[in-house]
Amino acid sequence: MTTLVAEDRDQLLVELLDRAVENSRDGRSPDFETVLQDVSPAERSDVERELRELWATAMLAEDLAVVSHTLDELGGDTRPQSPMPLQSLPRTMGDYELQEVIGRGGMGVVYRGRQLSLNRTVAIKMILRGEFATPGDLRRFRSEAEAAARLRHPLIVPVYEVGDLPPGSGQPFFSMQFIEGRTLSSRLADAPLRPRQAATMLARVCRAIQAAHDQGVLHRDLKPSNILIDPTGRPYVTDFGLAKLVKVASEREHHRDSGPLTASGAILGTPGYMAPEQAIGSRGVVGPATDVYGLGAVLYAMLSGRPPFQSASPVDTVLMVLEQEPPPLRLLNPQVDGDLEMIALKALQKPTDLRYDSAEALAADLDAYLANEPITARASHVGQIISRALRPTHHADVLENWGKLWMWHALVLLVLCVVTAWFQHLHYASRWPYLLLWTVGLGLWAMAFWTMRRAAGPVTFVERQIAHVWAGSMACVTMLFALEGLLGLPVLKLSPVLGLVAGTVFLIKGGILSGEFYFQAAALYATALLMPLAGEWDLVLFGVVSAACFFVPGQKFYRQRKYGQAAEA
Repeated sequence: MTTLVAEDRDQLLVELLDRAVENSRDGRSPDFETVLQDVSPAERSDVERELRELWATAMLAEDLAVVSHTLDELGGDTRPQSPMPLQSLPRTMGDYELQEVIGRGGMGVVYRGRQLSLNRTVAIKMILRGEFATPGDLRRFRSEAEAAARLRHPLIVPVYEVGDLPPGSGQPFFSMQFIEGRTLSSRLADAPLRPRQAATMLARVCRAIQAAHDQGVLHRDLKPSNILIDPTGRPYVTDFGLAKLVKVASEREHHRDSGPLTASGAILGTPGYMAPEQAIGSRGVVGPATDVYGLGAVLYAMLSGRPPFQSASPVDTVLMVLEQEPPPLRLLNPQVDGDLEMIALKALQKPTDLRYDSAEALAADLDAYLANEPITARASHVGQIISRALRPTHHADVLENWGKLWMWHALVLLVLCVVTAWFQHLHYASRWPYLLLWTVGLGLWAMAFWTMRRAAGPVTFVERQIAHVWAGSMACVTMLFALEGLLGLPVLKLSPVLGLVAGTVFLIKGGILSGEFYFQAAALYATALLMPLAGEWDLVLFGVVSAACFFVPGQKFYRQRKYGQAAEA
């Protein structure tokens, strides 16, 4: 068999990862031998390695969500496909004459055809795997047809007919308006758009997506290859294959699935254009803000010629979506002015409440940019600044892994400080009892802490960063005893510095994890100022405050994880 090119390998991974999810529905790990049974022996080793990496990423996100790496540009498909119902083209099937293949994705194939009864050119989408499609394939395909058929907007490709082709064959299809032109991704392969051209085009796309939201449909896979451009430059939104139906009237139900389509972790999106809440799978709340992120990603691609995040593999791209910020637009395209860059970056904010409230709000800011008026992306007041500083970051979910451990850590800290104060009360002048307590004792607890954490699942990159900060704080505590000796100071004379060290650790946690830790940092800094006034009770004061700083958030995140697991069960 011809060796798979990178694009075709990604297409294959889409299908295989989807099979793995179907294979694991009973709660077990997937049987990769069964999943890979159609892959040739020559390709199996490499494909299995990448498939297992993707599965590990899904498990890291604590759900069985599939990360779909659907292609922007669909090149020649050299991998073997499941048998298709068509042997040659053109061919007449029912009321349609299928003339040529014009597109192929992870699940469907699109033909240019002619509807005989009305003598009109149409686009016809059929499920790629034909009669070999799984029930999950059929559900998603029919959901796309249902979602697209209910939409009415001049910039959304309309669906004409949904059914089986030929009638009664069980081969689902739907026919759509045929748009003569090219995809936006094909246009961007030539060069990025001019800034004002990009803003004008995306404003129109935003209003089409807003119309879809108003009619109860989320797209969830916005990217340049799902936007068609006719010869006049008019954009059309297509491919609602990952769409989700929601109730329009109730804001509280924006995130409710219309059925089991995504409940067990179906295809979530394309990594380079995927919102963080999609990348974390079932724990992510998907709603209109997800499409706002997708629109921001499309604007970024329009201006730079590339997605906000791209890497050598889908796994690395997903991790970048979760942990990094996109490169500055003006670094990639100096012609982009600051206002348009601010609009794109506001839409691409990882916390959903920092994005535009709606696709219409994004369109309005693009209109303001085009009219040389002030944009809301630059507008902020003191309340917004404070709110942004205090809100959790997209890394805050890792705290659910620490809840119970932080409660234990609070107890360990309190015991260490009370024992130290008892030594001080007994007038132990030697540094060795204190040094052993704070080095050996705290070191053994640190080892136990991380052993228990690793037993709960893979340790993320952010957790390793926090571990280094914690290790640094322990080194500072140990060095205090050495400094006291070098300066000829009595033991524990520098104990108020413990408050400064602990406060700095929480300050760092506030920047990385959640702004609520700034309050703990302030409390510990204040404790450092009060400790010299507390006499021999200074370590008890520090122990009580620091234990509270760990126990309160620990209990919160422990309950959050417990309730989350109960809800999933």
